[in-house]
Amino acid sequence: MKTLFSLIESPAHPNFSALYQQLGIREERFSAARKLHKALQQQQPDFLVGEFIYGYGNNYAGANVCNLDVTLRALQRFAPNTKIIVFCSKDEMQHIDKLAALFSLHAVITLPANVQAMKTALES
Repeated sequence: MKTLFSLIESPAHPNFSALYQQLGIREERFSAARKLHKALQQQQPDFLVGEFIYGYGNNYAGANVCNLDVTLRALQRFAPNTKIIVFCSKDEMQHIDKLAALFSLHAVITLPANVQAMKTALES
């Protein structure tokens, strides 16, 4: 059975739990990146799903671009074969290329996300 880790950091994160179940994917949900990092040390998920939140006016201008940087670096270390699926609002889509330059993204889905887009990302 495939496993998917969901990092849920905002109310905009879509709930595709029914789709995951339908596709035979076991989902583990995390509301804190620190807990997800700890879980990565125990298990390598097939997918990681998170929402891209660009770092306006903070230290992200340096080594970090957004909220997902530290998590994706942990993923590279503990689960390098995990496919990364990122949700991104239309307003922040102009910044997603900065994240894609640092990490291999399997799919970027524009919010509000629909079931078909997510299904396509999971099956490709």
